[in-house]
Amino acid sequence: QVQLVQSGGGSVQSGGSLRLSCAAFGYIYSSYCMGWFRQAPGKEREGVAAIDSDGSTSYADTVKGRFTISQDNAKNTLYLQMNSLKPEDTAMYYCAADWGPLDNRLLFSPREYNYWGQGTQVTVSS
Repeated sequence: QVQLVQSGGGSVQSGGSLRLSCAAFGYIYSSYCMGWFRQAPGKEREGVAAIDSDGSTSYADTVKGRFTISQDNAKNTLYLQMNSLKPEDTAMYYCAADWGPLDNRLLFSPREYNYWGQGTQVTVSS
C-alpha cells in the first residue's frame, strides 16, 4: 500500500505562483506513473500533468508552459510548480499514482490510478 500526502496550495491573485507537493509513503515500485489532477465544482476530474519513472512528462494543453511537474526520488516526493495562474485554474488538486507504465492516451484518465492524495484547494482570484 502507498499513502500520498499532499501539501501546498492556497489562494493567490491572477498571475501568481503556487507549488504543490505530494509525498509518497510505503513501498514504491521501480516502474510507476504519477500525475496531478484537478476538479472544479460541477466539473469532472481532469488530468493536468503526469510523470513516469523515466522522468518523461506530459501536460494538458490548458497548463502547458505554465505548470511544471517534477519529482525528487530521494524524498519520494512529487511537485507541481504553477506559474502565471489564472482564475480558471481554481480547483481542488489531487496527486495520483499507479504502478507500471501507462499508455500515453491514458495518462490523464483518473480511472487508471489506484492511489490518490487527499486533495488541496487552489483558488486564483482575478
